[in-house]
Amino acid sequence: MELGRVIGTVVATQQVEGLEGVKFLIVQPVDRSGKKIGEPVVAADGVAMAGPGELVYVVASREASLALPDKFVPVDHAIVGIVDAVSES
Repeated sequence: MELGRVIGTVVATQQVEGLEGVKFLIVQPVDRSGKKIGEPVVAADGVAMAGPGELVYVVASREASLALPDKFVPVDHAIVGIVDAVSES
């Protein structure tokens, strides 16, 4: 799991069966302090509530395909949580 900040949205005019109605967002991976790391990714919104500017948890690979209502859909990244706060402990 990694942290990311939602920086945009993606509109898909055609979607694979099982992804109908799933929102896709552009997420910039960040570290605990909010500093950008790596390149942005497109993630399916598994919580169906994330929006631009929000700090989110993102999973990748097989875990991403399990985070959506229909299991094993073809996605590489999925948002699984919205972060309220990050603390250094």
